[in-house]
Amino acid sequence: MKRFLLPLCLVLAACEPSPPPPQPEVERAPNPLFETQIRALDQARETGAALQQSEDARRSQLEEAAP
Repeated sequence: MKRFLLPLCLVLAACEPSPPPPQPEVERAPNPLFETQIRALDQARETGAALQQSEDARRSQLEEAAP
């Protein structure tokens, strides 16, 4: 009997229980402290994109003017 008890315990210990069901995603209310930071980052990205476009336009004008 003891001969079967140890392998049985090892087999049962090796079995993983089924994973818990996934938790539903709950949308959190926006934190007003972070909203200003998020808005500032969005504005900085927009400004960076505008500067990149103007730099590309300036560079293309210089390349067209140079022989």
